[in-house]
Amino acid sequence: MKKRDTTAYCLDALLQAGAEQAETALYNTERTELNYENGEISLIRTTVDTKLHLAVIKHQKQGAILLNQVNPQAINQAVEEVMTIAEGAKPDPAHAFAEAQPAQHFRKGAATPDLDLMYQRLKTFTQAVAAEFSRTYLRNIYLQFIKQNRTFRNSNGVDFTEEKGIYYISVSFSAQDGETTSSFNFSGYSMLDLSQELLEGGSLRRLLQNAKQELNPKPLSGKFTGEVILTPDCLGSFIDSLLEISITDSPLITGTSIFKDQLNRQVTSPLLTLYSRPVSPEIADGYFITGDGYAAQNSTIIEQGVLKTYLLSLYGSRKTGLPKAVNDGGAYVVAPGKQSLDAMIKGVKRGILLTRFSGGHPNRNGDFSGVAKNSFYLEDGEIKHALTETMIAGNLAALFRNITAVSRERVNFGYAIYPWVASAGVTISGQ
Repeated sequence: MKKRDTTAYCLDALLQAGAEQAETALYNTERTELNYENGEISLIRTTVDTKLHLAVIKHQKQGAILLNQVNPQAINQAVEEVMTIAEGAKPDPAHAFAEAQPAQHFRKGAATPDLDLMYQRLKTFTQAVAAEFSRTYLRNIYLQFIKQNRTFRNSNGVDFTEEKGIYYISVSFSAQDGETTSSFNFSGYSMLDLSQELLEGGSLRRLLQNAKQELNPKPLSGKFTGEVILTPDCLGSFIDSLLEISITDSPLITGTSIFKDQLNRQVTSPLLTLYSRPVSPEIADGYFITGDGYAAQNSTIIEQGVLKTYLLSLYGSRKTGLPKAVNDGGAYVVAPGKQSLDAMIKGVKRGILLTRFSGGHPNRNGDFSGVAKNSFYLEDGEIKHALTETMIAGNLAALFRNITAVSRERVNFGYAIYPWVASAGVTISGQ
């Protein structure tokens, strides 16, 4: 069956089985990949993944199921299973599916990959790295073209389709000098086309330049409270962690959110303005349809430190009585600051330039701890040396309240745009 025929068949089967409301989404993902490993382009392959989501509501009970087969026999069996799941669930009046909206077809990017240009860009990238960064060892590179098709329908009249074609590169690397090897690092970014040389996108050039300096890391001694400059590669994970414990469904429904009752109030430093822009032209790899079946819109999450929206789904909104978000978050864009990165570094008395952070999930209060990797020690406004793995700890809410500077420079990763952000009051523990 064709995609639209499949979703129509699913809706009809679910309603005939007794669902009061029904929802279905069909996802098709095709990946065409070049793989560079051991000094050569070693793999060209295409993989296809199909997933079908079915959900129903009956007597205020909801059931949902995900399957990877879309033939009528598999669908009919899944319909029976999802109805059984709903019958065994607890009733909840907050369950609902998106109301009717105008049918829309969204499209972004190319329909097919340019294989010749993919090969040429990857070859040129490896040659440029060898010429400019002679001590850098490219462990592996994945250059992909990802074609995604999504069809979303529900029994209320929602009818959306989405087509995207996005290129994505992921690179892992380290520096080598004889038997000495630096800690490995990695980065990547998304793009709509291959008009630009791969080395010029994201933060690859800067990180490759840093790798040579990481060949001779030094430990810190003692423990102190200092400043940390979060690099664009590192900032995203801290933003994700903060928002997850503060403005999403779970913490707001359970009442554990650190930003409970803080809508339209100051929650971070006034230096921070954060947007979610899934349908903005500046974001290559965004999205058009939310997980609960609405046409996505751009939003302002934090404006000069003031919380402007929660990231609540339809269910979360009905459960809490608070406004539903206009998107699912992600596609984050942090507004640029007024200082240059060099000026920010010069303003640090003692601290760390944090490139990569490895740590456990922060607790519900926002306390975090972990290891700084591929990072540098800052003292009296200068980068002194690369660090061996060093422990850092703090609190997410305090980290964002204590922001002292945001850089003018930013990095566009295709899926997010981040600057460098400096914050005070982080505990740094050496050996």
